[in-house]
Amino acid sequence: MDALKIMTEGMLKEQPPVIEIGDTVNVSVKIRESGDKERIQAFEGTVIARKGSGVAETFTVRRLSYGVGVERVFPIHSPNVAKVTIVRKGKVRRAKLYYLRGRVGKAAKVKESLK
Repeated sequence: MDALKIMTEGMLKEQPPVIEIGDTVNVSVKIRESGDKERIQAFEGTVIARKGSGVAETFTVRRLSYGVGVERVFPIHSPNVAKVTIVRKGKVRRAKLYYLRGRVGKAAKVKESLK
């Protein structure tokens, strides 16, 4: 085992979220405000990409906010990601859904999986 794996072994979450590309998810993120105040903020959107492995694994979520596309990249094993809930499963045939960036309205939707 290499040194990096040994160092990051304790940082991995025991139950990482099981998300797939095309899923619509609700990500609860811990936001630290002034001082020691902390609150949880929700970010709901479509998972358009996953990359990396181990402690560096991330997923990208895209949503439309007031007509403007907003994308956020979340580390799966970050302590700031409180929980990830799946709103609906998507049916896609691609590993990355970057083509959704150029689409607007109903064309930017992903079909729902019946499973």
